[in-house]
Amino acid sequence: MDPKTLSYSVTPFFLVLSLFCCVAPFPYPYNQLDYSQLDYSFYDKSCPHLPMIVKYGVWAAFKNDNRMAASLLRLHFHDCFVNGCDASILLDDSNGFKGEKNAFPNRNSARGYEVIDSIKTDVEKACPLTVSCTDILTLAAKEAVVLVRKTPGNLLFYQMFSKLSSFSPLYFPVQSGGPSWPIPLGRRDGVTASEKAANDQLPSPIEPLENITAKFTSKGLDMKDVVVLSGAHTIGFAQCFTFKGRLFNFKESGQPDPTLETSALTNLQSMCPKEDSSNSNLAPLDSTSVYRFDNLYYTSLVNNRGVLGSDQALMGDPNTAALVQSYSMYPYLFASDFAASMMRLGNVGILTGKDGQIRKKCGSVN
Repeated sequence: MDPKTLSYSVTPFFLVLSLFCCVAPFPYPYNQLDYSQLDYSFYDKSCPHLPMIVKYGVWAAFKNDNRMAASLLRLHFHDCFVNGCDASILLDDSNGFKGEKNAFPNRNSARGYEVIDSIKTDVEKACPLTVSCTDILTLAAKEAVVLVRKTPGNLLFYQMFSKLSSFSPLYFPVQSGGPSWPIPLGRRDGVTASEKAANDQLPSPIEPLENITAKFTSKGLDMKDVVVLSGAHTIGFAQCFTFKGRLFNFKESGQPDPTLETSALTNLQSMCPKEDSSNSNLAPLDSTSVYRFDNLYYTSLVNNRGVLGSDQALMGDPNTAALVQSYSMYPYLFASDFAASMMRLGNVGILTGKDGQIRKKCGSVN
């Protein structure tokens, strides 16, 4: 899509807000969670319309780009995995540091910066210097997973804002329908970023499973989180260069990966022919349901149709393979465990209280 057609304007948004007097509380047992200095009602008085501003901004982005769900979810993961959830991934390079945007895992790959910047602009208009970019990114990642749920309440929301904007509830481009989860708020933004840290700390699709697990463990996560959060690939795409070695010259053998199912191999070779010009081509990580957040990603792994080597490797370890099997059979188990893992991810290495700052613009330190 021509980027000139992208528009994240929320001019009619504040008209929509006046139609809503409250947001229903999330039916999770909050008292069982203890995130120091974070609070589910952190912005209730200082920025009461924050959830709706984020929701509208994310949906506006989807209207123009149906890959944005996976992109925002990945942006959040890449932020939290490098020295904690502090919106460091959003910082541009400065005289004091080389940021994470141009680290190898993010360069020409990470997307969605402009969506977060647009939401931040609207949040600043409503609540100046109140809400961190980190909290906005964390909330946006959840909205990216939930996306469009056609409950009566959401249909009413569509009908209301479609009359006030260019949206039509009949033509939303994508429905992921993933789980939701409660998010305690109050994170603050970091004041630095590190290209080297991003290169060192982010998992690679060509790394052995034990290396990836070790990186998760270093963040206070575990092997189960590796399997669960890999399920985000149900709505993701990958550039061909990240897995092309499996298609033509697996481990310098001159042959394809023998574990890759034949029809999957043929399809991937057609999307990623053996020429350098195809390296940036995109292939869906879950071709069965490209834009729907479900458990079919795990079914693909069971059937040896995983695209990334790091994904298919989950079937090579008895502990992770058992989880893959369970999630392939029980979609509600996956949804529940994914929500729990996302809650843990969103609280890795956070800054609270007097640490960090509330950036006025997400791309630069105040």
